[in-house]
Amino acid sequence: MKAIISIPLNRSNDIPSLSENTFLRYFNFIALYVAQGIPEGMAFFGIPAWMAMNGKTPGEIGSFVAAVGLPWSFKIIVAPLMDRFTYLPMGRRRPWVIFGQLGLMVSFIAMAYVPDPLNNLNLFTAAGFAVGFFGAFQDVATDGMAIDIIPVNQQARANGYMWGAKIIGTSASLALGTWLLHKYDFSSAILMLSVVVCVIMIVPLCLRERPGEKLLPWTTGTEAAENKKIQITSWSVIFKSLYKVFTLRNSLLFATIAFITQGSFNYIDTLIPIFTVQALGWTDQAYSQFYAAASLIGGISGMFIGGMLIDKFGKIRMLNIYFFLLVSLITSLAFCKMYWVNTWFISGFMIMYQVLYVFATIGVFATAMQCCWKKVSATQFTLYMTISNIGRIVGAKSIGPVKNLLSWEYTLFLFALMIAVAWIVIQFIHMDQQVKRVSELESNDLQHSR
Repeated sequence: MKAIISIPLNRSNDIPSLSENTFLRYFNFIALYVAQGIPEGMAFFGIPAWMAMNGKTPGEIGSFVAAVGLPWSFKIIVAPLMDRFTYLPMGRRRPWVIFGQLGLMVSFIAMAYVPDPLNNLNLFTAAGFAVGFFGAFQDVATDGMAIDIIPVNQQARANGYMWGAKIIGTSASLALGTWLLHKYDFSSAILMLSVVVCVIMIVPLCLRERPGEKLLPWTTGTEAAENKKIQITSWSVIFKSLYKVFTLRNSLLFATIAFITQGSFNYIDTLIPIFTVQALGWTDQAYSQFYAAASLIGGISGMFIGGMLIDKFGKIRMLNIYFFLLVSLITSLAFCKMYWVNTWFISGFMIMYQVLYVFATIGVFATAMQCCWKKVSATQFTLYMTISNIGRIVGAKSIGPVKNLLSWEYTLFLFALMIAVAWIVIQFIHMDQQVKRVSELESNDLQHSR
């Protein structure tokens, strides 16, 4: 990270705005992604394990997890609201980020005070839904802010920091929350996590998007000219603009890549635990330990190396390399059956796969950001993520039919074939052309508004 320190400070504040300072941009998004990881670590992993330990049925646990995850399917509905409405004197995305962070903190507190949660599952599940809703809400707002504020040449590195920060937040909240659950009680554990979320909220409260904006509604400041120029005040304009940018050739090609890659990743992520337990005879605990270690290594590598490589050598070039290495890695695993009995061979595969998975995902997300038109960035980026999530569902659902037809070797090798298809499609993407076409859309938009 290279901080820009020789810049004029904000006239009304000693702290530079996010648009002025590289270090503060990275710091802001690292903090916000740590905050995103906190509810995921506890709600998706810590609380379900605690419920299982206390004798809750798989159906009851599944209902809670489903309630937490359901709001993430609504992001495509929330995103246009953020493109249409905001309070520009405080920034284009910052009011939504603060609202999401505040809601996350309040929903955690509400969950902490659910009376006898294990025997009051309806109210407990409703609280879980609220946590999931504000987690997803904050995610959409943060991604929109990132596209608006982070320069294109820093998006890959920022995505690396953000991805690593989310993994750290997830792991830390899982470890801390589980320890607090055993050391104290449920209310104390969740309240402590809400305190962490509250502390993180200080970051967006203190950092303006652009110079001269208000920190809070009652402080001095005014809307930035850049934001005023691109802010949309009509629903029809939002959807017409989204149609124009999403139907560009490179936008459609990228949507295809997002669908294939995320479907492929969820296919192998769902398959590997089944493979290690059923085909190799591992215990679920052994798999969890190796996977957690590999995931942490991948996250930290992505945070400090993945984004930097893409910034230095380019998104498409590095994605070509990552796809080639993924195809080679999974092919080696699939057709080296004699080494499957070696635990270190499989664990080494897990580590290498996690590193490549994180690096490739950083590249895919950074490319998604570059494809976006800032005036509808929240909606367009969320649409890409929705397509990715549909791919993930298809990838997971395909495992049953595929395994019924194929051996373990070819079931694994299918992942390599899917990544190879994405590798072929990416040859037809031209990011310079996409940037040029988006610039033309912006120019035409300005001419029509005069």
